[in-house]
Amino acid sequence: MDLVVVESPTKAKTLSRFLGKDFEVMATMGHIKDLPKSKLGVDIKNNFKPDYVPVAKREDVIENLKLKSKKSKVVYLASDPDREGEAIAQHVKEILTVDRSLSTVHRITFHEITKEAVEEAITNPRDIDKNLVDAQTGRRVLDRLVGYELSPLLWKKVRRGLSAGRVQSVTLRLIVEKEREIEAFKTEEFWEVFATVHRLLFTVKQLTPEVKSANTSGVFVVELIKQEVKNKKQADEIVAELKKSNYKVSDVKKREVTKSSYPPFTTSTMSQAGARIFGWSAKRTMRAAQELYEEGLITYHRTDSFNISQAAIVKAREFIKKTYGERYLPESPKYYKTTSKVVQEAHEAVRPVDAGNSGQGIGNSDGQKLYDLIRRRFLACQMSSAIYSEIVIDVDAYTLLPTRYTLRASGQTLVFDGWRKLFPGFTREVKSANTSGVFLLPEVKVNEPLQLIEVNPVQKFTEPPPRFNEASLIKMLEKLGIGRPSTYAPIISTIQIRNYVEQDEGIFKPTPIGFAVNDFLVKNFPEELEYQFTAQMEGDLDNIATGEKKWVETIKKFWGPFSKKVKIVTKEGKRVKIETEKLGRKCPECKGGELVIRIGRFGKFISCSIFPDCKHTEKYLEKTGAKCPECKDGDVIVKRSGRNRKFFGCSRYPDCKWASWRKPLTDNKI
Repeated sequence: MDLVVVESPTKAKTLSRFLGKDFEVMATMGHIKDLPKSKLGVDIKNNFKPDYVPVAKREDVIENLKLKSKKSKVVYLASDPDREGEAIAQHVKEILTVDRSLSTVHRITFHEITKEAVEEAITNPRDIDKNLVDAQTGRRVLDRLVGYELSPLLWKKVRRGLSAGRVQSVTLRLIVEKEREIEAFKTEEFWEVFATVHRLLFTVKQLTPEVKSANTSGVFVVELIKQEVKNKKQADEIVAELKKSNYKVSDVKKREVTKSSYPPFTTSTMSQAGARIFGWSAKRTMRAAQELYEEGLITYHRTDSFNISQAAIVKAREFIKKTYGERYLPESPKYYKTTSKVVQEAHEAVRPVDAGNSGQGIGNSDGQKLYDLIRRRFLACQMSSAIYSEIVIDVDAYTLLPTRYTLRASGQTLVFDGWRKLFPGFTREVKSANTSGVFLLPEVKVNEPLQLIEVNPVQKFTEPPPRFNEASLIKMLEKLGIGRPSTYAPIISTIQIRNYVEQDEGIFKPTPIGFAVNDFLVKNFPEELEYQFTAQMEGDLDNIATGEKKWVETIKKFWGPFSKKVKIVTKEGKRVKIETEKLGRKCPECKGGELVIRIGRFGKFISCSIFPDCKHTEKYLEKTGAKCPECKDGDVIVKRSGRNRKFFGCSRYPDCKWASWRKPLTDNKI
């Protein structure tokens, strides 16, 4: 019997379904070796040699692997096809080859868990990819060095219990700088002027209940263009002139517009879609994707490639033709260019293993939702473009005076849905500046006179740039070249666990601790916190995977200047003060201090402003404005779980134990 080693029990169970009785499949439950938790674990003087030790929680797994290995003819290391998977395979090999020949341990990889893919991998085993292992080692060592150097520094200069990371600190900087940009933003007033016009062919007197519906296409709204209106005075002047103006059609442009489908998902775009459509965290999306992959339903979900296998394209095109008809199938397959500089083309985009599988049998809700989205996105990427009929109508408003204004209405009507058939809800997209409802634009001719119905000036104000949500943050990280497919979720999760940022209705805001940590790091490590520097380091680590760079040389180049800077800052750097929010109440214990809101390990709490001289503390109740839906007496407040995840509970706990992950409405509807 042969032994196949994977990471997870779910993956093991899936493989066991079709490998048969000649194979036994075991799971390592993740990494079985790692750097020790209690010490640095990196020998800096000896070329940064990592001291990998068996993971304590995996001791039973390791012993079981050794036992099964002794009874097996051949061992196949089938961990995931990425750097982490390659490192796991290397560590398993190191443990098992103590008692067996190297020639009987093979590495196999597959990007989808199907019988055909796994059998092909077993037929074509390979050696461990040393470059991929080195890439993972280099990244792990670098992150350990940065974390173990910066974290104690933060303890000394900011507050005990804090931590810093190479990429998480740069991500925090993005959020802090966005907040400062919002704070510095100055709102400016502006006005938009709309005119509702009607063709002279139809008059108000002719409108009857029977004819009114047909005549709505003769009414449309035009918006003033090429005219900046900055205040009410200007708006009133324009409105006065528009009211006494004559109107005629000055130009009509018609064209057919095609909207191509989006490419299949990568890790980044899938995480963004999960946040945008479902309101999920990147961690939740990746967890659902991991299960789908391990159950053999989708291809490997950690990828930045748009590549699609030829066999998958052929099957998708056959399904589209059979299900939707030839009109929905383009003449030739669609291929998408990958923009990432470090993409591994051997990987595919995230797609269903079988496009014909609707996923109805998927056991959990998250998996079913995500699978359906992945499947529709993949099928849509091979379907015909959607076709719209676009019309742009320019209208001149003129008087006997030389003053003339040009107004415009534009709209699009869907002619052929194409790939939109899989994403309904966009049957008509009207861009007309109509605030009272949507009207189809009428058929008009150049120089045709129009009758004014009303002029509507609308006061508006410029808005600051929006804060990051999970989707936009991941998009920005990808754009800057910071982080990689496997790191987006843990990066975002870490800065929340550390209380550097908080998420309010899906939007990220830095906390006072986040501001303090960011300002300290940016001031003292400006180069290391630069976006371009971090992206370059990511690129260097990726180049190790391709054999273009050596990991020891890469770490050495970074470590020299960085370690010197840490020593200087430790000796000379000033301690940073964390700003607190004052409550306007005196401390009831010492009478001299003032109560302030602080952030601790388990979230916000109230303490005295002269801590540690006065150690008075109180619970901080962050009310939502809703009453408890169970007891009706308590207030619904924000709480934090042991993993710092926000949830909602009753202020009367433990008398009332109502709790929910979802924020209740103020009328007590959940």
